[in-house]
Amino acid sequence: MRIMTIYGTRPEAIKVAPVINAIEAAEGLESVVVVTGQHREMLDQVNTMFDIVPDHDLNIMSAGQSLNQIVARVIAGVDSILEGEQPDAVIVQGDTSTVMGAAVAAFNRQIPVIHLEAGLRSGDINSPFPEEANRKLTSQIASLHLAPTSTSKDNLLREAVSENDIVITGNSVIDTLLFATENLNVTFDDDRLQALADAKATGTTGRVLLVTAHRRENLGGAMVEIGQGVADIAGKYPDLTVVFPIHRNPKVRDAIRPSVEGLENVLLIEPLAYAQFTKVLSLADVVLTDSGGIQEEAPSLGKPVLVMRDNTERPEAVVAGTVKLIGTRRQRVVDEVSLLLESEEAYGGMAAAVNPYGDGTAAERAVAAIRWKFTQGERPENFEPASTMAARPPAPR
Repeated sequence: MRIMTIYGTRPEAIKVAPVINAIEAAEGLESVVVVTGQHREMLDQVNTMFDIVPDHDLNIMSAGQSLNQIVARVIAGVDSILEGEQPDAVIVQGDTSTVMGAAVAAFNRQIPVIHLEAGLRSGDINSPFPEEANRKLTSQIASLHLAPTSTSKDNLLREAVSENDIVITGNSVIDTLLFATENLNVTFDDDRLQALADAKATGTTGRVLLVTAHRRENLGGAMVEIGQGVADIAGKYPDLTVVFPIHRNPKVRDAIRPSVEGLENVLLIEPLAYAQFTKVLSLADVVLTDSGGIQEEAPSLGKPVLVMRDNTERPEAVVAGTVKLIGTRRQRVVDEVSLLLESEEAYGGMAAAVNPYGDGTAAERAVAAIRWKFTQGERPENFEPASTMAARPPAPR
């Protein structure tokens, strides 16, 4: 069976890499890898880390493209490759324009679509935009839904997806995170980060706040408030080190830099390679983010996560208590970070929560689900976090 995996961004690469490796190791399965290049440099970094060499690279990105132009180039490029390769099924992951475009291209050629990380829903079609629409559209045409959690499965069932087409695998991001933290000896390109890591190891530095911000719906006034809130926190806690890998989007930089640039305890740095980012995540005491993937990764390392959004398609960690939605208002950002820095009870309650997202074997379950669905293999057991994940003690402070 020939399985084509199509992806284009770093978050997608992080989650499909262990699945691609599992497919390549599985008897009777042949892997074909297609990248769209929606994120160029960051995508290549993850592929290199997992020794993945794409069979096809569309390299679709050009400056100033609209979402419609991206989708059109994905569909046209993928369609040509599908015609030549004739795969038996196509895997897409998550909710990007690559995912939706590739899924449509495969569906129009009557090739089954396997949706990895299926069933996430925020309940608001415009938030996150356009991701919520992309994943809902993909769900309508997928043949196999690899849901990360029971909540995601329930979302699909409410949309009339057959239970016989859904397998709960856990999230493959945990597979990648555990591989990176357990197997990679990471050093930093940035001397300031290396000094911070060395000081953390010897207990000679204070606490660390990791901040990321890039969400499209936060561009503009909300992003300005985020920058101002981070600056207020840095001023309030001079012994705190704020690590802020700033997104390359000029709109993000223009909103953030005026507030935080030049502050002594704010390390405003370029985006990090994945392995280096996981190392920074392990150093952090608190995470402040509007990202989706970090909501899944940080709980595995016992890190409280404050999410600068009003809703999330990943409610499991909110329910578990390791993630908290706080919006983007300047004072709310300051207050919520301050609570975790000042209250042992508040910090411990979030740091010790159960991680609902995975146990590091999602890729194995994904391959087993593909065998079951398409080659009459045995159906895998659904991932159950309560029985496989133990509560993690609070991270050292």
